[in-house]
Amino acid sequence: MTPSIPSNVASRTTGLSAPDTSIHGTGETCLSPRVPLMSARSLVKTFTVGRTFRPGSGRTLHAVDGISLDVFPAETLGLVGESGSGKSTLGRCLTRLYDIDGGTLSFEGSDITKADTRALKPVRRKVQMIFQDPSASLNPRRRVRDVLAEVLKVHRIREGAGIEERLGELMDLVGLRQEYLDRYPHEFSGGQRQRIGIARALAVEPTLIVADEPVSALDVSVQAQIVNLFSELREKLDLTYVFIAHDLAVVRQVSTRVAVMYLGSIVETGETDALYARPSHPYTQALLSAIPQPHNRSRRGRILLTGEIPSPLDPPAGCKFSTRCPHAQAVCREVRPPLTAISNERSVACHFPLA
Repeated sequence: MTPSIPSNVASRTTGLSAPDTSIHGTGETCLSPRVPLMSARSLVKTFTVGRTFRPGSGRTLHAVDGISLDVFPAETLGLVGESGSGKSTLGRCLTRLYDIDGGTLSFEGSDITKADTRALKPVRRKVQMIFQDPSASLNPRRRVRDVLAEVLKVHRIREGAGIEERLGELMDLVGLRQEYLDRYPHEFSGGQRQRIGIARALAVEPTLIVADEPVSALDVSVQAQIVNLFSELREKLDLTYVFIAHDLAVVRQVSTRVAVMYLGSIVETGETDALYARPSHPYTQALLSAIPQPHNRSRRGRILLTGEIPSPLDPPAGCKFSTRCPHAQAVCREVRPPLTAISNERSVACHFPLA
């Protein structure tokens, strides 16, 4: 029997049509007067796993599955979700460290989806990435001076004495002493190494920085220092961030807007305070209920999700969250909900969004 589809779903869905993840016409893009700095439309990234020498072997892993997303100037977009949801892969697609298998990606109005290495060079200067593990992202055989100076030389930002001057400026920006320039990465603490990674990203004077779990490998006290540094740099240098994290408390502190990701898809976006106060997607509600708040007795009760996270090798039909959602109905298992605006500042991919 064909499941009955509620009127709000039927108006945007015909039968069991292919999923429409574009937010053109219904999403936040059309409702906001701001011009996005970066726009992704129906972005797809897959990997083949288990491949052998036999032709046609291997299975397709859907890491980023039709994501549409805007990043606006001078904002911090927090990208949250459980481990394995595809956040880091999306970050690498946005910086074009990964080639994109489908959809389009534009930066400052120019399509960079298929741009080659030469065409991407000016984009690389404006779009930088900070990685999760500062130890792995720095060459252990090179002094800090050489790590930072190489970036300046490759992009021809400074020459001669100007390079030394810029190195001093970068160390001051991230709160490190200039004499540390002659040390090797292993001589620093984890927090100091992350500051060096931030300095390397700032060296080319970028517009957009994608920070991939930049504080998850650090002690709690050091996390607070790095988070404060991100905020200070954003105000001082007029930066735009995509801040990837699984710690929702950290995301709330640094983000102006949040996008919630589940199994390769965006399920909800919205202004930070509004989304945290009244989540519209059941998955967002479950994530927020897990934030430790020992002194707040009136907070929402903990929502425990049942079942296992589906494999990205074989994602479920319809809504990907339907296998764990306490509110799922028959239509949820058949029709994938598009990311649709429910207010001027909120979009949600759910057939039955929470009130």
